Amino acid sequence: MIEFVEADETTPYTRQLQERTGPVVLVNTFTVPEGKAEEFLALWREDAAYFTRQPGFVSTQMHRGIAGSRILVNVAVWQSAAHLAAAHSNPDFHPGGEGYPEGCTVSPHLCEKVAVDGICAA
Repeated sequence: MIEFVEADETTPYTRQLQERTGPVVLVNTFTVPEGKAEEFLALWREDAAYFTRQPGFVSTQMHRGIAGSRILVNVAVWQSAAHLAAAHSNPDFHPGGEGYPEGCTVSPHLCEKVAVDGICAA
């Protein structure tokens, strides 16, 4: 089971899911015990397959920290926070991270793209 850790305690993830805004980017940071990354990724692929079939899903990419880092970061784009919230509340979704290696943590956070003085990569 994955331990849930708020990325920003002042802005809980559950409150972010209630926002009526979009598109949104889910930045989901995982800490995985040493030697468990491949086991974690096999289970994550199953969860990702579920989310890719949900209305409002746009894209997802998983990134792995370098130099022996235990961090994996999923960056997923959704049409809106409401779409992501609906995917979480779908009866086909099994929350709680059952089956993931002991000692994994997850810190999800929703963001919006920001252009700063014309600097904004595609």
